[in-house]
Amino acid sequence: MVGPTTAERGARRQESSGPPPARRLKPPRLRTIIILAIALVLLGAGGGWLLYGSQMLRVERVTVSGARVLTPAQVREAADVPLGSPLISVDTDGIEARLRQKLPRIDAVDVVRSWPHGIGLKVTERTPVLLVEKGAEFVEVDDEGVRFATVSEAPKGVPLLELTMSRSGSAAASHRRFGEHRLVREAVRVAGALPAAIARDTRVVKVRSYDDISLELSGGRTVAWGSGEKGRAKARTLAALMKAAPAARHFDVSVPTAPASSGS
Repeated sequence: MVGPTTAERGARRQESSGPPPARRLKPPRLRTIIILAIALVLLGAGGGWLLYGSQMLRVERVTVSGARVLTPAQVREAADVPLGSPLISVDTDGIEARLRQKLPRIDAVDVVRSWPHGIGLKVTERTPVLLVEKGAEFVEVDDEGVRFATVSEAPKGVPLLELTMSRSGSAAASHRRFGEHRLVREAVRVAGALPAAIARDTRVVKVRSYDDISLELSGGRTVAWGSGEKGRAKARTLAALMKAAPAARHFDVSVPTAPASSGS
């Protein structure tokens, strides 16, 4: 017999070194893939219907927590949660924006979905640290200087803020330079620096200028505080001064390293 020629042997070597032929999927494996794909499609469609189309996951109730001055009914009304809507489609950011806009007393709010039928509103109300008298009513001011509510009765333990600005002199210049909002914030700084015992005795925080803030305490006592700077040092000095001179009527801590007291 005649053996293969050189050309035939080369062709065989090329065939053996080339990529293996593609394997076709066997019918059972192809059938399994098709079944899994159909199952995933059905599962996705069923999940979408459950979340958006069924009556099983719809908003039926709105709960409110954290309210102290506001009533739960006021919060629910301002939130305007769309009852009956799919729970997944409720715009929680929109609810938060409505609450902040309609109820300035709210400082922070957390809107959460409570599956399967609820929306929870957890609110944090602003706390007044000063009051501004406005006719027969009082405007509440929080620790950021925000005037957030007007009430007919003054909350207990919250001092009045008096802005006694002169139209001439240094007080007027201070008002022009810093503006009323900045001066209110300085008064807030002073109120926030007071020790609890002195804060309870404070009746009025009086602002004449940026560096001329004073306190009126119970019993006709007064405190010259100066600016809102070095508040902690001034608070410590005032507490020590009042302890050392309990009968004094006037205290000056505007320079905390050189305090003074007078009167009896």
